[in-house]
Amino acid sequence: MKFKIDKKLEGSLGRAGVIETPHGLINTPAFVTVGTKATVKSLTPQQVSDLGAEVVLANTYHLYLQPGDERVAKAGGLNKFMNWTGPTMTDSGGFQVFSLGAAFGKNITKVTKEKDPEILLEDFTDSTRKTRGKVVENFEPAKIRDDGVYFRSHIDGSAHYFTPEKSIEIQHNIGADIIFAFDECTSPNESVHYQREALDRTHSWAKRSLDFHKSKPENSEKQALFGIIQGGRHEELRKKSAEIISAMDFDGFGIGGSFQKTDMNSVVKWVNEILPEEKPRHLLGIGEPEDLFMAVENGCDLFDCVAPTRIARNGQVYTSTGKINLRNSEYQDDFSKIDEECKCDTCQNYTKAYLAHLVRADEILAATLASTHNLYFIINLVKKMRHEILEGDFGKFKEDFLKTYSK
Repeated sequence: MKFKIDKKLEGSLGRAGVIETPHGLINTPAFVTVGTKATVKSLTPQQVSDLGAEVVLANTYHLYLQPGDERVAKAGGLNKFMNWTGPTMTDSGGFQVFSLGAAFGKNITKVTKEKDPEILLEDFTDSTRKTRGKVVENFEPAKIRDDGVYFRSHIDGSAHYFTPEKSIEIQHNIGADIIFAFDECTSPNESVHYQREALDRTHSWAKRSLDFHKSKPENSEKQALFGIIQGGRHEELRKKSAEIISAMDFDGFGIGGSFQKTDMNSVVKWVNEILPEEKPRHLLGIGEPEDLFMAVENGCDLFDCVAPTRIARNGQVYTSTGKINLRNSEYQDDFSKIDEECKCDTCQNYTKAYLAHLVRADEILAATLASTHNLYFIINLVKKMRHEILEGDFGKFKEDFLKTYSK
């Protein structure tokens, strides 16, 4: 992997650049489309590519459980398995340390704010877990040890143990261009004392991840490894983590969640002021338009989020004046486009009334059309940010967009 900065954003940490991977280029800043189980829900890889997506991220934990990382390797790796020709990424499974541990049975996310049903974690309500009609009995929260994490599968309740070495081994099998070190993503509600303990684990796991990765040159020569910065919402811990992780020989860096939404700007800035400028930075799990502007201005090059397709499946879509919910009765007789300015296939060929009908009728096509629009909206919003950095008009573009979007 190679990274080149084309232009820096005056008066801030922002920049436009290019990441070169074995499967092609990523023009940064770029939105990373999430294909958790080697699929972007309701869309084909060709459709995703046609929307302008340059890179897809899959989930290590989910692919390990189903269909199995060794099966993905046997298929020729993630790209061949899912028929995606562009760059790919996999996360480490560290987020599941949080979602199956501290967040188990609670409606909390790694970025806390007012309750927002479309972005809540999978809801574990009691000792059973319903998954596609199945019920997993006695589903226990993940148990974190200094060596690794014990957890039970949300599919069948089987027991598993993830260590840093195991996470990297799985990611080697999956074969993405960019992979992440194993980390502990903590709840924003944890005490400073626990955040310190978890941070020490994350740093230890980072070194173990890196050592194992380097010991496999057949993989390390073609897969880039990013280290993850944690530390919650605490300035001291975030800066400490940035210093420790940046001193290791990672190819790039991920900035983990675990902060309040109001802290996000400060946390990202604290970290990126320390991280080496010549390596790319990925803000994990962030995708709302206003947050993307903040991330770009503060020096992030990549960001992934399930929100565009998740809210689409709930009937919500982005517009230039904010999000709307197509389940609302006012759209049943609205024969206008979702967004008059949008050039996506959905906006060119379908009306709000038609999508409102599909959503209310629980038709599969509703998810496809709404996801098409939402991904196009977010992917091309970030492409426009890149263009404006190169052209020198980012500040005005940000001001004009947010003025309209927040109405």
